[in-house]
Amino acid sequence: MTVRDLALARASLVLLWWGTVVASLHDGGAAGIALLQRATGLSERTTLVIVLLGCAWDAAVGLWLLVRPGALACRVAAIGVIVMTVLATALAPALWLDPFGALLKNLPVLALLLLLARKETCA
Repeated sequence: MTVRDLALARASLVLLWWGTVVASLHDGGAAGIALLQRATGLSERTTLVIVLLGCAWDAAVGLWLLVRPGALACRVAAIGVIVMTVLATALAPALWLDPFGALLKNLPVLALLLLLARKETCA
């Protein structure tokens, strides 16, 4: 992979994380809250906290990958993907069957993060 290829891969991940924040908050978090409530039976307040914490994480990871890319940023992002995937699987395993790939997309994201981390600079 060239330096340009790595930069493009990193940019796609930044857009993925920030796009997730926008998608999660565009309606004040209502869609994510409703999805979590249906899947888990948790209260609205609890699901709101989960959505907001997820958005904060996604925004922070996207910013880190943009302004200070490196192997550490990629590894921390990969750990976050693993943790969120395990939590989502425990709370709502049916998300693996979501036609839009709610959890399935995490597999190529994880592979890309690990590839970038191996390249040492993440861009």
